Amino acid sequence: METLARLIDRRNPVDPSTSCRTVLEIFASEPALAALAVTQDGAPIGLVYRDVFVGQMLVAAEHLNARPISEVMDPEPRSVRVGMEPGLFVDTLAQSATPVFRTAFVATDENGQYVGVGGLASLLASHRRKQREAREAMGLVERMAHDIGLHLDGVQAFTDRLEQQRLAPDAAACVRAISDTSRDMSDILGRAMDLHRAATGGLSLSPEPTRLRDLADAVEARWAPRAAESGSTLLFSYDGEPEAAALVDPSRLLQVFDALIDGALAHGRGVIEASLRARLDDGRLRLEGDVRDNAAAVTAEERLARVFDPLGEGRMDDRAEMALGVGMALAHRVLREMGGQVRAEPNRGAGLTLRFALTAPAAQVETGQDEEDLSVSARPAHILIVDDNATNRMVAEALCEMFDCTSEQVADGVEAVEAARTGRFDLILMDIKMPRMDGVAATRAIRELPGPAGVAPIVALTANAGSEDVAVYLAAGMQDVVEKPIKPERLAIVLSALLGGEDEQEAA
Repeated sequence: METLARLIDRRNPVDPSTSCRTVLEIFASEPALAALAVTQDGAPIGLVYRDVFVGQMLVAAEHLNARPISEVMDPEPRSVRVGMEPGLFVDTLAQSATPVFRTAFVATDENGQYVGVGGLASLLASHRRKQREAREAMGLVERMAHDIGLHLDGVQAFTDRLEQQRLAPDAAACVRAISDTSRDMSDILGRAMDLHRAATGGLSLSPEPTRLRDLADAVEARWAPRAAESGSTLLFSYDGEPEAAALVDPSRLLQVFDALIDGALAHGRGVIEASLRARLDDGRLRLEGDVRDNAAAVTAEERLARVFDPLGEGRMDDRAEMALGVGMALAHRVLREMGGQVRAEPNRGAGLTLRFALTAPAAQVETGQDEEDLSVSARPAHILIVDDNATNRMVAEALCEMFDCTSEQVADGVEAVEAARTGRFDLILMDIKMPRMDGVAATRAIRELPGPAGVAPIVALTANAGSEDVAVYLAAGMQDVVEKPIKPERLAIVLSALLGGEDEQEAA
């Protein structure tokens, strides 16, 4: 751990009887000296600040020259242990009422003896540099995590395709193991990044009208098979009006249930009872979630510690414990953002009951096309997939096959323009960041092609889908944007809108 020891000047101090003239001569001989400590019996008793002292001497040198420095020194300087971490010292400075003119500090050892003098300017510069380096490092980690997530999504897409094939029992078991592992690692990675965003104030909520019965069904569909695989039984119930809907972020509420149910499954086999209740009160819905288990493998005290101190010491050494801890810590953060909290209590017999409650505005959900209907078009479409990442191309290809579309692949914008020139594609899925020619430039070039080749619908595939980015894509000639990692339902909606329009034109 870095300490203040690296940032201090260990020059010799002066005695309190030293004359002001002598101290002025020291400052004159050392232009870089910002402050000078005054000590007695090895302990600091004062500090002389260069700028303040030189100004005093310019005004009253004749009066001060022979005076001892003890008469003009600051008798109450900032004093800090040399072993303190610089960031912690900066935090204390922000809350300090010490006058601004005290631009230096005295560093002492554990016995209070003088060690050196430090300048606040150099301290703050070092602190800002460390913060910048930390932000840059975290930015790199986030980019790497995003890329790893894309690759894990690709592995999941490949295993989904393999599971649809006729495989020997041993091969099918291996594919299932790969699928489960990639899914679990993707979940852990996503939770860890969300937890980091929450800790830095960047956790976002995307409230939308959500039918609570559907949310309950989604939790049950997500966890009942996993519970059965681990030898447990999940019983999930919904208690509320069948069509009750709330303005909430459904994916975040799923993360909360994920953490609570995952924790219950991890502590032994048995029956897990989970529920979601919804009660309307003056235009708002009170939502209450419960997860009750009867696991007896771990004491109630240890279970409670894992709930309320999920990232505690010792738990980060075990990968399974770390995954559970990250999930539970994220659940606490999400509920706090939603205005709720996790509560826990030991059951009278064995196990634990975890509860949460929150209120949300009531909402209306429009009834329309079945959300599970992922059909795209009445006729097969031929799609050009443009991406410099082979895994991303394979994922897009698998999704096109899921929607009964054929596809071809190219690796950059130059190849995309040449392929589009043939005019044989009904739609183009275009990555943005690529070597040689990026997606925006390639789109502009395709739009300049004559005939049908120049008017084929183009959809951006990108992780950069902010409003300003989207405006650039649309201005270049793209019709829509699908965010990475690609969600099948989102791609289905976009393809249906663009390819369906062509069907209607042909029918007319």
